[in-house]
Amino acid sequence: MTVAVRRAAVLGKPVAHSLSPVLHRAAYQALGLTGWSYERCEVDADGLAPLVSGLGPEWAGLSVTMPGKRAALEFATEATPRAAAVGAANTLVPIERGWRADCTDVAGVVGALRAAGRFGGGDGPGVVLGAGGTAAAAVAAFAELGLTEVRIVARTPSKAEPTAAAARGLGLAVAVERWSDVDWRALAAESAALVSTVPSDAVSEQIDDLVRATCLLDVIYHPWPTPLATARQASGESIATGLDMLLHQAFGQVEQFTGYEAPQADMRDALRAATGDILPL
Repeated sequence: MTVAVRRAAVLGKPVAHSLSPVLHRAAYQALGLTGWSYERCEVDADGLAPLVSGLGPEWAGLSVTMPGKRAALEFATEATPRAAAVGAANTLVPIERGWRADCTDVAGVVGALRAAGRFGGGDGPGVVLGAGGTAAAAVAAFAELGLTEVRIVARTPSKAEPTAAAARGLGLAVAVERWSDVDWRALAAESAALVSTVPSDAVSEQIDDLVRATCLLDVIYHPWPTPLATARQASGESIATGLDMLLHQAFGQVEQFTGYEAPQADMRDALRAATGDILPL
């Protein structure tokens, strides 16, 4: 049993809804880290650097959610290649000369697509709907999964440029397409994996086409089920969700904070219990 006092937290604004404490506390308990704590700390992007700069040596690591992910990368003294590629960080770990930034969101997408989405490879492109922060993590995940091209669909293509730049930096061939110009049935049918990062109502008219995707991740999980998930399940096919992504990204954070292998089953069971067992995970 380890009784040393160590602290960790999730930073964001708003942050009261975060399920990260459920996952980390379950991990620390399973690992016997009885002196460890994990908190929620409400802070915006501008407040992140002053807050983290004032933390003491008892801090083992920080999870970062919106809107501070880009600020976390800018604040860090070094960054992992995937954080640099995505242009954002959801993880900060203290090192000798400051803080190291990482983006375990990439592993979250990869794990969700492989486990819940049953990704098995494919020759088609990876498709991402939307141009926000999760979209950049999705294209990095496509590269890790061995895909060679990505199609980014956005209502305003110019807003997708940061995501497109991240994809090009990872060696992916990139096509940015305007939402209103897309042949949705062909897009879904030709994709090796499709990740929707947009609100549920944004794809209400495309559901019948999107369910045709070989491998599908809908990052929305509240309220559940989404219309897309309902249609996908009715077709008898699997779907990965934001809860799957949250679970898989937390494994790497726990390992970086503690130095121990993440107790994945304990973390999964805790997340299922905290969400009323709405998803198998």
